[in-house]
Amino acid sequence: MKRILALVLAVLMMAAIFVGCGGGSSTDTDTSGSGDTDPFGGEDNITLKVWAPEKAKDLCEQQCQAFIEQYPDKTISIEVVAQGEGDAASALLNDPDTAADVFSFPSDQLNKLVNAGVIAPVFDEYLDDVTSRNSVESVAAGTIDDTLWAFPETGDNGYYLVYDKSVVSEEDAATFEGVLEACRKAGRKFIMDAGNGFYSCIFPFTGGLEITGLSADGVQQFNDYDEAEVVDTLYAFSALFHEYSDIFESNDPSKVSSGMAEATPTVAAGIDGSWNAATVQGVLGDNYGAAKLPTIDVNGTAKQLISMHGYKYIGVNMSSSYLDAAELLADYLTGEECQLQRAEEISWGPSNTTAAASDVVKNNDALNAIIEQSVYSVAQVNVADTFWTPMATLGEAVYKKDNAVDKDYLTEQLQKCVANIKDE
Repeated sequence: MKRILALVLAVLMMAAIFVGCGGGSSTDTDTSGSGDTDPFGGEDNITLKVWAPEKAKDLCEQQCQAFIEQYPDKTISIEVVAQGEGDAASALLNDPDTAADVFSFPSDQLNKLVNAGVIAPVFDEYLDDVTSRNSVESVAAGTIDDTLWAFPETGDNGYYLVYDKSVVSEEDAATFEGVLEACRKAGRKFIMDAGNGFYSCIFPFTGGLEITGLSADGVQQFNDYDEAEVVDTLYAFSALFHEYSDIFESNDPSKVSSGMAEATPTVAAGIDGSWNAATVQGVLGDNYGAAKLPTIDVNGTAKQLISMHGYKYIGVNMSSSYLDAAELLADYLTGEECQLQRAEEISWGPSNTTAAASDVVKNNDALNAIIEQSVYSVAQVNVADTFWTPMATLGEAVYKKDNAVDKDYLTEQLQKCVANIKDE
């Protein structure tokens, strides 16, 4: 009996050691913050680095401070550093040991992070709560091989049409032709980043091409699209951009608000994202207009523009020295209260279903436009790293003034784009 008791005691001691190491799941965590158990898994004197996009940095600092104040019995230091979400995965992969413990990133980067083994999965004790409080789509997009790898942060990683209502009417905003004509009459620009794959994918997507996932060896897969229909649609965009070459400008979305804010405004409309919505609304005031993307005429048929729509997540660096604390912080930053704060202050659309149903979101024109556009979108998940550059090149072929509007040329460019994405 003594030997049996000694063996049981030894097993229990080993289990305690593994729990203290903060492995795949901490069984010593109480996410309620009730104090009955240590939600930090025994960690203390904690130092964390958080990456947040520039526009969210100040708010993130406030939220991290509120997190610290919830645990006065712990010594916690959190540094928030501005880091673009689009570059988060590359920055983390460059040096995981010195990168942030907690970081924000878009859904298309998840495969890269998981395959490289640099992101920690959501610990078991958070799964039920995270799954129940967020939209089914955001949870699904963060899941690979039945494992949820990050905490959903937003449900609005998409874009919409923003316009100055003193120049562009609601009727004008319904069609691409109408928007551009209204801009021309006012002598003001229309801006979209047509040389960026995140936006230029609109051109082939509207024609019927879709990405459908990745093969087992990571090659981008496409649907069985009608090449002639896609080319006809590319041609319609190209012809329109050439016809309105004095008005259409390919530029960074930030130029939409800055052009509208000039003493004599030079921009009247553009395609922008929720991350800039508060800035644009501040510039336009009562003249702020927001709508889903317009239609474009293709061989006499009004085709709805098809966009890319995804989600943003907060992930935890597998190399963090404080895995339990990092998971707890990621859970806090993606909770209902923090998501609602971001919706109120910087117009980010929540993935949290309760926050998404709030009056704050219902009364936000940009978020409503993005939600409406999301019905006409391709999911930004399972996107190969090879997708972006060829798609950007295709966009340049469509809009550049020195390219003749020619279907044979556009067919060649489309074929090259697909082949390069597949890395053939």
